[in-house]
Amino acid sequence: MPSLKEIKGRIASVNSTRKITSAMKMVASSKLHHAQVAIQNMLPYEELLEHILKSFLAAEAEAQTIFDQVRPVKRAALVVFTSNSSLCGGFNANTIKLMLHAVDEYDQTIGRDNVEIYPIGRKVYEKAQKLGLKVQGEFSALADKPNVQQCIEIAMELGKKFADGEIDKVELIYHHFKSAGSQILTRKTFLPIDVESELQADHERDLTSVVATKESQEYLKKRGERETSREQEEVKPLNDNFIVEPDMDTVLSQLLPKLAHLSLYTALLDSNASEHAARMVAMQTATDNADELLRELNLQYNKSRQQAITNELLDIVGGSVNN
Repeated sequence: MPSLKEIKGRIASVNSTRKITSAMKMVASSKLHHAQVAIQNMLPYEELLEHILKSFLAAEAEAQTIFDQVRPVKRAALVVFTSNSSLCGGFNANTIKLMLHAVDEYDQTIGRDNVEIYPIGRKVYEKAQKLGLKVQGEFSALADKPNVQQCIEIAMELGKKFADGEIDKVELIYHHFKSAGSQILTRKTFLPIDVESELQADHERDLTSVVATKESQEYLKKRGERETSREQEEVKPLNDNFIVEPDMDTVLSQLLPKLAHLSLYTALLDSNASEHAARMVAMQTATDNADELLRELNLQYNKSRQQAITNELLDIVGGSVNN
């Protein structure tokens, strides 16, 4: 059995660790709130662009551009989103695992050398370099500070390679942020653009709370559904009678690249919010475990202390009887 001094030292150590995890949880919660605001600021543009594209497709379903032409895959690119730092549960490990699974799939058909990796985040960059994959650039700064202009530059580079025939398919691997307690690992096609699937994608997000418990999430979801139903009764439908100039193909050739830019930026914001949510949950779990360990250590300390007092009393009583 450990001595009282050892138990006391361990209690002090766990207390120090608990202070760190608690502080990190609060920092992650604050960063998550800022990430949610960034997604909220982007959503009006996303919703209106989606509305316009749906209207155009309904008006002329045969309109096509080079960005939505499916062709045999001979070369592919993966844009993978992770974080720059650790202590966020399985966030990075799961993303890298899915990337390796995708690389193995392509290895059986086109060969590993024909797969390019665009790493967004230091963790995936280091892993791809270690495995000897073909890494195109290093974009670690984006993982901490999402930048729409740099996302557009990456999307334009990928679009140019796709248009020139250097790449036949581009995929995104990231965590889709649904709520503070739920982030879904997603692998979706970026190029060629499948407008139908893109417009039917899951856009549901809870941006109102940083609470991660299941019960709180259910309550907030039900309350949000009631508020949404009331708002829908008051909102008037947008006029869909668009005048298209000069023609449908030209307009779509301008809108589809914007959809691609938006998809990449949305994936970055989703990944950023998911990272902070995962770190917040991980630090909350670590804090709870520290609290439980402290309760056990305090109980053990009190038992050992009581036993030491009892032994001293027995020694005193035993000595007085012998005398």
